[in-house]
Amino acid sequence: MSKKWKHAIVIGASGGIGEALVYELAKQGVAVALVSRRKEELGKVAETATRLSKSKFPIFVHDVTQFSEVPALFQEITKQLGGLDLIIYNSGIMPAVAIDEYNFEKDRSIIDTNLLGAFAWLNEAAMRFQNAGEGTIVGISSIAGERGRRGMPAYMTSKAALSTYLESLRNRLSQFTVKVVTIKPGVIDTSMSKNSPNKLWLYNADDTAKEIISAARRGVTVKYVPWKWRIVSFVVHLLPSFIFRRLNF
Repeated sequence: MSKKWKHAIVIGASGGIGEALVYELAKQGVAVALVSRRKEELGKVAETATRLSKSKFPIFVHDVTQFSEVPALFQEITKQLGGLDLIIYNSGIMPAVAIDEYNFEKDRSIIDTNLLGAFAWLNEAAMRFQNAGEGTIVGISSIAGERGRRGMPAYMTSKAALSTYLESLRNRLSQFTVKVVTIKPGVIDTSMSKNSPNKLWLYNADDTAKEIISAARRGVTVKYVPWKWRIVSFVVHLLPSFIFRRLNF
């Protein structure tokens, strides 16, 4: 079990999984800094979290693709919180992509948000936690990153790359007793899932948040949410390419 967390940052906290994570941490008495582009939504989440706990829930309006802002903002947040035990990178976009669409600008926006934003934020946390000899990093990847399917190539690539990055961080930081947890959700019932062609095992955000926080406290390396997706992942990786490419999903 992890020591009791006191201070956390959730990047991508204005809705969906991120919002649910804030509420779950609030119920556990953790002070949480909320980071997102959407100021109004952040304010509403912070207000609700405050009703759940007497902890602090400062909000920070930030576009994760503005990478140069991150080092100074990270220092400002940790100073306001009074420390940092946990950081969760949840920011992600999944715009609709037609099966015959090859749009570089759209692809770049996905990579910038889902992957490079994670690099910018989690590198800062990694340096801090390595120096402290403790801390927990959580990255929200996806079952979509297991293999390259027909739909949304850039989104799947971003999640596959994020999982590899998190594994590298885990291997680098394990000697400093820092935990790095990769979360691979299936289809979660959020606004993002409206662009998913697959609604198999649709899972609610509140239960997802509870599983994520539980996995992070235990220092699980990779967590599929819900657990059934681990079986799907195992089967998918066994399929030869000539069969996989014929699957219509």
